[in-house]
Amino acid sequence: MTVKITLISAATLLLLSACGSETDSTPQENNNVAEAVNTDESTESAETMKSVETAAAPPAGFAQCRTCHTVEKDGRDGIGPNLWGVAGHPAAQQAGFAYSPAMRSSGLTWDSATLDKFLKEPLKIVRGTKMAYAGLRNDKQRAEVIAYLETLKD
Repeated sequence: MTVKITLISAATLLLLSACGSETDSTPQENNNVAEAVNTDESTESAETMKSVETAAAPPAGFAQCRTCHTVEKDGRDGIGPNLWGVAGHPAAQQAGFAYSPAMRSSGLTWDSATLDKFLKEPLKIVRGTKMAYAGLRNDKQRAEVIAYLETLKD
């Protein structure tokens, strides 16, 4: 169990350290990570690392989102709801998450245009939201985050 937690923590740190990086890892670097995991006796740990290494890397602008949100399919909620499958769906639909009354009654659907407005000025778009975030003002980063969110689906 300790080995699994250590590997998952290491993989998370590896992914987070790549946020904002101007260079991508090479296939050789990815193979080295996989080989290091495969030397472990735990097949489950190797499978966990393999799924992490093949996941789409979030854009640099998403680093702030990661503070409160998770993105794994069927993943846990953080301070904010898990964002898997959010793009294209109505707001406040993640089962089990305690949304603010403002978000529940917003009537928003998370299409590209709505996500763009909300991510730019969340406190203005949904007055009374619990999301205490001033917004992502950089247009390019915001577009990259929206494109990333749109990949988080089956």
